[in-house]
Amino acid sequence: MAAADSRSTDPHDYQNRPEPIGAMAKQFADGFVIPPHHHTRDQLLYAISGVMRVRTDEEAWIVPPDGAAYIRAGIRHSVSMHGMVDMRTLYIDPDGARWTGSDLSVVAVSGLLRELICALVEEPVGYGTGSRGSLIARLILQEIARAPALSLHIPLPKDARLQRLCAELIADPSDRRTLDAWADVAGASARTLARLFKRDLGLSFVAWRQRVRFQNALEDLSRGLPISQIADRHGYRSASAFSAAFGKATGRPPSKVAPAPAPDRSLS
Repeated sequence: MAAADSRSTDPHDYQNRPEPIGAMAKQFADGFVIPPHHHTRDQLLYAISGVMRVRTDEEAWIVPPDGAAYIRAGIRHSVSMHGMVDMRTLYIDPDGARWTGSDLSVVAVSGLLRELICALVEEPVGYGTGSRGSLIARLILQEIARAPALSLHIPLPKDARLQRLCAELIADPSDRRTLDAWADVAGASARTLARLFKRDLGLSFVAWRQRVRFQNALEDLSRGLPISQIADRHGYRSASAFSAAFGKATGRPPSKVAPAPAPDRSLS
């Protein structure tokens, strides 16, 4: 039996161990939600398959394939699963962490970092100083420190007027209404709403709506929905327009995010 098969899937068992990084493997069904919680260690959330959404009181983050969420110790957050999620979680001793980014960020996972994460899960939980596991952990800390951040978060508003507008757009990203059309719903003029978006969320209305659309599109792509259907569901008039905008914002075309089709076994 491999070391990963017998290790605990209870996060509490990794918080106070002597190793600089504890590595846990766990699988979750589509739609599963881990309720709000926090850890005493820093956390790196990475999924071999599936898409995760991480949410705090202030922001919502999408964690795409080839991305991971870095969450500092003590940050309260929830996690929802989109598609079958095969998760790898690293619990990192804050005293040894080399992370200099914000309290919660989504970072790009290089090929090397991915292999290191998977390798550490296969090592004994109690790897000793100077062991292979210890060397892998040291390399992981260096790779995380140099991983570039991805702009895949949705800031959430505190202003009541924006809350009404944003809640409706999150529920229906395909809504094409302009700020003028949202004025009655929000109880504020288009000019006031535009100012609130910039002041409270740091984004224009159009840029914020696009992030909502792409977050939801990533979830749909992870479930294998056709790109033409996803484009229509998220307010784009054609699959080509959606693909161009998605590629510009995320650095990859939708076809690189969608799961590979199952092999046709009827030909074998």
